[in-house]
Amino acid sequence: MTVLAVIPARLGATRLPRKPLRLLSGVPLVVRVAERVAGFGVAAHCVVATDAPEIVEVCEAAGIHAVLTRPDHPSGTDRVAEVAARPEFSHVDAIVNVQGDEPFVAREAVAGAIRIVTSGEAPVGTAAAPASIIILGRPDVVKVVCADDGRALYFSRAPIPFLRDPADAAAQAPLVRQHIGVYAYTREALARWVALPPHPLELTERLEQLRPLAHGIAIGVASVAAAGEGGIDTEDDLRRADAWFASQSHAITGNASASPLSPTSSPS
Repeated sequence: MTVLAVIPARLGATRLPRKPLRLLSGVPLVVRVAERVAGFGVAAHCVVATDAPEIVEVCEAAGIHAVLTRPDHPSGTDRVAEVAARPEFSHVDAIVNVQGDEPFVAREAVAGAIRIVTSGEAPVGTAAAPASIIILGRPDVVKVVCADDGRALYFSRAPIPFLRDPADAAAQAPLVRQHIGVYAYTREALARWVALPPHPLELTERLEQLRPLAHGIAIGVASVAAAGEGGIDTEDDLRRADAWFASQSHAITGNASASPLSPTSSPS
């Protein structure tokens, strides 16, 4: 199957203004992400999708394919769907969405999500990692509970699975999984996802993956070793990431699952 990787990026972030164009060791963040994803070798095409001509110019100057999309998309998924529908990508069988603020995304998460789709396990694929019960008390960390076949039962900011009786703590611990926000889709599943109206569960939790799940679209979850640090959302995130990049003597590509933002991380 032919895979298209799309990296949605917009300039409208409020916590970190002009985020895709902020520099990581002298290179724009969106370029870092695109170079990393392209370096995985899991997709035939890698495209940045944006509403900003500035981002297109920066990407093209770095030799990265970028396309200008509509400015009124409500989500990155909608932006990805617009790119996937372009005539030049009509031959593509599967699409993978990697957020434009994830310069440390692990290859195993991206490849795992793609495998779910290309193997026919589910029309949508994503990834998750085992996690400490500490994350259960953090609404900023998304949790996922899966069926025995690896398909998602529910995603939530709430503590799931909930421990009713402390005596059952040993049963709960191996079920705690942190969701990693990478998505792969069949062409049909992506088109159906964006055609659906927002679901009350999605609006309540502010988790767009609850829309397809609530409408009966199966989401397979690839298990990876570690969730990593996540994306760049704040000035502090950017400073730590920039310091890490500056400390490296080689480009960070490859199959890293440890957190590059963590002081104990090793390079990819």
